[in-house]
Amino acid sequence: EQLVESGGGLVQAGGSLRLSCTVSGSTFRNYAMAWFRQAPGKGREFVARISRSGSSADYADSTKGRFTISRDNAKNALYLQMNSLKPEDTAVYYCAADVRHHFGATHIDEYDYWGQGTQVTVSS
Repeated sequence: EQLVESGGGLVQAGGSLRLSCTVSGSTFRNYAMAWFRQAPGKGREFVARISRSGSSADYADSTKGRFTISRDNAKNALYLQMNSLKPEDTAVYYCAADVRHHFGATHIDEYDYWGQGTQVTVSS
């Protein structure tokens, strides 16, 4: 399965970005999806997750209230709307797919497919 992220870039603190992740094939609606991020010198951390149907979503404490995860199963697309960005949000952002569960977990080991990542840089 191929996952391709887009929408990253350079933004000033307080600004917004919208990330997208497109998934090849016809089984996207069967995948629980999530966003993770990895800052330089740090491990990959959970950002947000969404159920197969899109009816359930969950966020890391650090992104709750600022980020919104959504999906469009008709377009095989996953999104992450990021508002009120902070310099500490600077990282490579990855989308991930879990083929086994309706609502994936927050640990990287639960996910089966990954995108190549898109860089988000927030300047102060």
